[in-house]
Amino acid sequence: MQGFGAILGEAVGLILAGDPDLAEIILLSLQVTLSAVVLACVIGLPLGAVAGAFRFPGRSIFIIFLNALMGLPPVVVGLFVYLMLSASGPLGALELLYTPGAMIVAQTILVAPIVAALTRQVVEDLHSEYAEQFASLGIGPVDRVAALLWDARYSLLTVALAGFGRAVAEVGAVIIVGGNINHATRVMTTAIALETSKGNLQLALALGVVLLAIAFVINATVFALRASAARSAFA
Repeated sequence: MQGFGAILGEAVGLILAGDPDLAEIILLSLQVTLSAVVLACVIGLPLGAVAGAFRFPGRSIFIIFLNALMGLPPVVVGLFVYLMLSASGPLGALELLYTPGAMIVAQTILVAPIVAALTRQVVEDLHSEYAEQFASLGIGPVDRVAALLWDARYSLLTVALAGFGRAVAEVGAVIIVGGNINHATRVMTTAIALETSKGNLQLALALGVVLLAIAFVINATVFALRASAARSAFA
């Protein structure tokens, strides 16, 4: 049994050598995760903004429901999407099961409530500052939502980051709907689980290192953008 230092050295060697299997898994992971986050933002940002900026019948229940969806169990979402996309399901004709498309659908369902709920809180806090100004200028609902989203854009980057973190670390749902098929639907998290069970700790650790590096880079980028925005505001 190799020691941790030796395994880590071989893992770093795989990364530096540009191992093709490693690169394929990383690229597919990024493709699936980024696609899901973009779709979740397209759904969740306006939904959360409307809930944060306006009062309407049933709003409290809607917010409670939205917050509850943030804790959706991934395996339940995976099972639901599987049933929808299976040959006997209502969307079986699309033939998406065991494809990256099915994984994107599952991750979008998991991430969209997070984006919507966090956006609602950001926009609600911001709207309380601008409500009187919006009313005095007679700004309509669509323009109001657009203005709030634009003004909160740096805070919403953090919201998107939270969604990305949820999606990129997901295992249960993507295994169910993707099948963890080599050269087809194998992503970083499912590959780590598989390679660890097989005893291929070098590849598993290499993927873990890359996963941590991606999280660090994204966090650093968002921090830099927010710092830049703060400096601009005080300039």
